[in-house]
Formats: sequence, structure tokens, C-alpha cells
Amino acid sequence: MFPYHFIGYWGENKEDFFTQRRRDAERRGEGEGFVWNVVYVGCESAPEIEKNTIAAISASGFFDADIWVMLEEDRLILGREAFGRVSLFWTQQNDVIWFASQLQLLLDIKEKPEVDIFGLYGYSCFSYVPNPLTSVNQVFSVPAGTELIFDINNIGFPEVRKIYQWRESKKQITDENIAVSQLQVLLKQSIEKQIADLNDEPVGVFLSGGLDSSIVAALLVEAGVKVRAYSLDFGKFGISEYPYAEQVAHFLNIPIIKVDASPKNIKNAIIPTIKALDLPFGDGVTVPLYLLNQVASQETQIIFNGEGGDQLFAGWTNKPLIAASIYQVEHPNKSDSFSEQYLRTFHRLWGYEARVYQPDVYAQIQGLNAQEWLLDALDSSFCPSLLHRLRRASLMLKGAQNIHPRATALGFVHGLNVRSPFCDLLLAEWTFQLSGELCLHGACEKYILKRAVENWLPPEIVWRQKRGMGVPLTSWCLNDFWHDIGNWLNPGILKAENIFYLGIAAQIVTGQLGGNIQGRRIGESLWLLIMWELWYTHVFGVKLGQKSWNHPFLLPNWLWKYYQKFTKQSQI
Repeated sequence: MFPYHFIGYWGENKEDFFTQRRRDAERRGEGEGFVWNVVYVGCESAPEIEKNTIAAISASGFFDADIWVMLEEDRLILGREAFGRVSLFWTQQNDVIWFASQLQLLLDIKEKPEVDIFGLYGYSCFSYVPNPLTSVNQVFSVPAGTELIFDINNIGFPEVRKIYQWRESKKQITDENIAVSQLQVLLKQSIEKQIADLNDEPVGVFLSGGLDSSIVAALLVEAGVKVRAYSLDFGKFGISEYPYAEQVAHFLNIPIIKVDASPKNIKNAIIPTIKALDLPFGDGVTVPLYLLNQVASQETQIIFNGEGGDQLFAGWTNKPLIAASIYQVEHPNKSDSFSEQYLRTFHRLWGYEARVYQPDVYAQIQGLNAQEWLLDALDSSFCPSLLHRLRRASLMLKGAQNIHPRATALGFVHGLNVRSPFCDLLLAEWTFQLSGELCLHGACEKYILKRAVENWLPPEIVWRQKRGMGVPLTSWCLNDFWHDIGNWLNPGILKAENIFYLGIAAQIVTGQLGGNIQGRRIGESLWLLIMWELWYTHVFGVKLGQKSWNHPFLLPNWLWKYYQKFTKQSQI
């Protein structure tokens, strides 16, 4: 089924709103004391859905619903599956609950929408807005693995029902051979479920050359599916993964399409990416992923990816936290708390609040503690052992609130159904039975996964050291986008908005914002702010203030560096 979105309401009759503004497929009804109405955006006819369900979306296009809106007598239920593949938003206006699969659709009903300062602060800490907040005040997101239940007689106080919890199994698998055998079966079953509706049409796979996407490609080929691979090329900048992707494609004998992620293409795609994402996402990989989806959509309607593998099998990002945990036990008075260490892994602006925000905003966030957004995910009552606790946190935070919803949004905007074989509940539950040694074997992360697939892929792909996608953000910002930063983070515009300090971009570039913001962190920090500012303008719709000409990005980068050097020498 072609991807679509929906907006609807439940409560008092608001038919006039839809009559005046929308002409898409529609479904409506009424009960005792309420009416409901749903418009399916992008559909010529209302989709077929299960009884009592009035709206639902599956990222894959055919599998179980990832979000759903149901009616049970006089109650409204908004639900979202545990991996968080599709977003679901809601807001209340008097005695009406509005719900939508896109934040932008709910913006239409807000007369004077305001930025949610707490959501903004969360974004600056994580690079995504932590659930249940959004970037818009009084608009909320349904957390993954949760149902919200609204009663018509008490509409303002929804019951929160947790429908799934990631928890460590009391039964542990310690035998390596048994684990390998079971895992191979689970991986193949996951693929079989996700290709059950395919006939002979080709599908795409985003192939980074890393382990997870290579496994997905290998399993698709093994299952007899026609596969075309798509891989990013950052040119002479960044850490190139393309040679590894090319090696996998040749090994599997599938065509591979190199997608040009040059600064010119990135710049052309940045605004469409912002609009497609709906919410602000500050990771540098989002625009390159937009380009991948754009190219793939010219040849297929279904894309597979390897998203979720790091969360399931304790990828390389867990190592620093394990080391930090051990150090903290041995030196409890010399290090940050574990949750503080966890916050630092996001490498964003947490800890720099006083230098980032204008006084009015800073005063509002001073009472907030970003560590509270981690408490549920790091709850040891569900996962007593550290490694499983980190995996639970990664699934609930980086996976469900960042990686999966943005992957679906970028696919949907190009008409692509998105399939992530590692987002398989049976497979995920099985990983919580693994002993720690089978996940992290000495210094080797994802050990059991590598053992399970070592005969399916070249050994130099299976056992190579993980490096992560090398998006050259700092190079882009300090070279190709240097003058653009003067527009995107212009001091005059920032002054009018009264959120960020006027000279924050220059402070980041010069390393004056903080000692840890150096090298690649310069680009990551600038990109975080750029994506927010562009979202604020192109999705939220704020009008730009008057630009200032008093900033360093007017000068060529080399001349500005020379001026800085000359100024410092003069002061000596």
C-alpha cells in the first residue's frame, strides 16, 4: 500500500474544519456523547483496517500496524508499537482530542502555536525531542510501546497503558553453538515475514558496508528476492564506507547504485529533508538518508535497511559506557554519575546551557534535569545486568525516538514502504536471553551476530572494526557551508527569536563554547542548531527577523582565520 498519513478528532463535532480545508478520503462516525472523523491524507479511498480501528499505519505497508487509533465503547485509544517505527501525535482542544501521524497536520488546527521550551531543551541534549514532548507546546507524542486511553467522561486525564516492556530474561543462553543456531533461524524468519507479500518486484536495500545492512542484503538474496543496493558517497571528505558496500554487493552479485552526497546535493536537499522529517532531528545523517530514499524511489517502492541491529546486539557505542561504569565503581568520587556519562554519549549541548540560551529561555529550563528523560530506559528493575540495560535504553531512546521514526518519515515522503528486519519482536525478545559474553566477547561487539553470519558474508566485512558513518559535518560547515551559516544562524535572526545567543555559531567555530566541542563536535553542534532553525522557519512557520551583517561568516573562511590570528598576535 502506498504510504499515507491521517488526521482526525474525537469528541465534539468539528466537521467544519475538514469541510473547509481537506478533500482527501474520509471516514466518520458517532457514539454516545461523541463524534469522530478521520481524513486519510494521500489516499483516494479510505484504507481497509480492522474492526473498531479508525486509523492505522504500517511502515512496511502490509505488516501489523505500527500506530493505531481505536474506539472501545466510549473510549478512544491511541497506540504505538514498541520499536517506534511511526510517530503518532495528539493534542486537546476543549472537549476534543485531535490525533495525527504528522506533527504538521496538527499545526493546522493551532491558532497560535508556540514552541515547547522543554522540547527544545531536550532536542539540544539528544538531537531529537524526547517523548512524550514535541517541539510544539501542548502537542504530544505517544511513546513507543504505549497506549493512551481517553474516557469521554474524563477526557483531560488519559490513562497511560504500557503494552510492552523490554526486559531481561531470567533464562540465559550461554551455549555459543545453540545461540548461533537459534539466531540464524530467527534472522531468516524475520526476512520471510517481511517478504511474504512480494511477487517478483525488485526491492532496494540501503547498504552501508557495515554488518547489519549487509546481513539484510544477504538474507534477501538468499530468499530469492531481486535486490538493488544503494550506498552513499561523500567524495573526498569523511570516512568512506562505499568500498565496503561495493565489496558486499559484488560478493552477493547484486547491482549497487552510488548516491552522491556531495555538499551541493546536501544543500539542495536540506529544506526538503526538514519538511519530510516533520520534527527537528539534529543528526548529520538525515540529509544523506533523504538522498538515498530519493534515488531509491525512482526504481522501487519498498526499501529495506539494517536499522536496529546496533540496539539489539550491543553495538560499538556501548563500549565507552561499559568502561565508564567500571571506572565509576572503582572511583565513585572522581567521575560523573552513570546517567551523566550516558548523556555525554549524545555529544550535544547538554552542560553548556548558560552559554547557549538567551536569559529568558535559560530561566525556564534551569529547573529541568535532562537525566530524568533517561530514568525509565535505564531502570535496572527491568534489566539488572549492565549490558541488557544499555540495550533497553538504546531501543527506547536512540531507536524508538530517533532512528526508526526518521527512517520511516524519509521513506514515506518518497512513497517508499520501509522494512527493518531487525525490528522483529521475536528476534528482539530472544536477544534479552543472551549472556553478556555472547554480545560483547572481550573487545568484540555483536559477537554472536558475527558468529551467526560469518558464512554468509566476506570475513573482512563480518569482523572489521566498526567506525560509524563518517558524515563530514565539520568539513561542510567550515568550508562549503561557511557563508550559509551566516544566513542559517544569523545573529539578527537569532536576536529576533530570543532563543539562542547571537554569536553562538562563531563561538562554536572558534572552540570558545566549551572545551569538548572540538574537531567533529564543531560540525555536530552547528548542524544541531542549523536543523532547529530551519525547522523553526520551514515547518513551524516563524517569520525571519532582520538579518545582521555583523558576523564572521561574511568573510571568506581563510581571511577570517587570518584576521583571528592577527588579532591574537596584536593582543600579545
